[in-house]
Amino acid sequence: MPFDPTLAAIRFGYGLSPGVAPPASSASMLEALLGPDSAAADWPIPTYSTLIPATRNLRSLTRERTRARNADNPTQLAELASKVSALQDANRAIKVSTFAHTLIRGSWSADAFRERLTAFWADHFTVRAAQGMLQHLVTPFVEEAIRPNLAETFPQMLRAVVTHPMMLSYLNQNTSVGPTSRAARGGRRGLNENLARELLELHTLGVTADYGQDDVRELAELLTGLSIDENGDFEFDARIAEPGAETLLGTTYAAADSLDNIHAALDNIATMPATARHIATKLAVHFVADTPDSGLVDAIAATFDATGGDLMAVYGTLLAHPAAWQPTLAKVKPPVAFITSALRALAVGPDALTGLANGEWRKTMERPLRVMGQDWEKPLGPDGWPEDAAAWITPQGMAGRIDWAMSAPEVLRPDLPDPRQFVRDALGNLAPDAVIFASQAAETRAEGIALVLTSPAFQRR
Repeated sequence: MPFDPTLAAIRFGYGLSPGVAPPASSASMLEALLGPDSAAADWPIPTYSTLIPATRNLRSLTRERTRARNADNPTQLAELASKVSALQDANRAIKVSTFAHTLIRGSWSADAFRERLTAFWADHFTVRAAQGMLQHLVTPFVEEAIRPNLAETFPQMLRAVVTHPMMLSYLNQNTSVGPTSRAARGGRRGLNENLARELLELHTLGVTADYGQDDVRELAELLTGLSIDENGDFEFDARIAEPGAETLLGTTYAAADSLDNIHAALDNIATMPATARHIATKLAVHFVADTPDSGLVDAIAATFDATGGDLMAVYGTLLAHPAAWQPTLAKVKPPVAFITSALRALAVGPDALTGLANGEWRKTMERPLRVMGQDWEKPLGPDGWPEDAAAWITPQGMAGRIDWAMSAPEVLRPDLPDPRQFVRDALGNLAPDAVIFASQAAETRAEGIALVLTSPAFQRR
């Protein structure tokens, strides 16, 4: 099937917009990925590395506050409590800002494929804050480890993610100690298999691949040494690394404890045929259908295999395959994507988001997403958010979408567009006759906008 700009905008981006032209071709979508990251420049999100010093300071002040409380020093306690509160407020503001900028990027970028890929890989490599002090650092992790690697190779992205402090913290890798390492001689700390298991089951080979518990344990031993220093930065600590060689999936890695050994193992796992198949399936499911065309999956996997996981080549195969352009919108937009696409269709100005007061932000964004079932940055587990339609089309979830569609647009854009024009702006030539009629018959603009946003046609991509 030929390229279709409306399908391209909806299926591979965040939908149509009266203020942003849809993609002109598959080639232009790929070229944009290789060009400047304009959305990141216009709406910056700080990286983990730039924010961790303040988090380190907060941790230090919190400890001082505890000591002051124990020492019964009310003057010092009040001063420290004020400083801690100020830093906590700053972290809260950062979390809101990074959320707002993520929504703005999705709703205004001419390179929306980049935004969708960022969301895809962030979910594939799910991270959730393991401690309260880290809650504002999830999107900065994505900005640092994932976004710069979108157009690189899968092995390169895998290295960046697996060795990142946020991943190490989330899966408790920083507590993992080789059973016979120098650090384990006291017997108080042991091996943690979380990262090894998720790396094989979720990030690379897939749960159905041919590996066993012995491989998980060998990989867990190999990964010992990956840790976080006292400053919150990544470090390789040879003292906690398990000595000796490890044999994983038929390959033996040298006895020397080193980061190079770990990189070699990651590169090997990242380019295995099972990994190619797993990634190809996830891409096809995410962008095209819950049960994707087998030929599409085969083609993406073959390109992954042939190129060693060259992601630009993989995306090119996805966009070139006829099955990617089948006209039926088979996927249901998860709540964050639903809100982002609504903002894009309404052309909600960036200032409308960044200018929301804290209470209005919680009322308009955070609470509705929680009701819809996708609490921001809080997936239920390391496998991320579900892809299947049944997970999102629930009575509570749909009630949340309807409530949001009825109330939020007027808050974010008081000068609501005419629904008769909005239905074309939002759905283009894919607007069903029934939705066009409903938009024309609505008694108010707010009602007409809500009817379009809650229509099955808008809910799908």
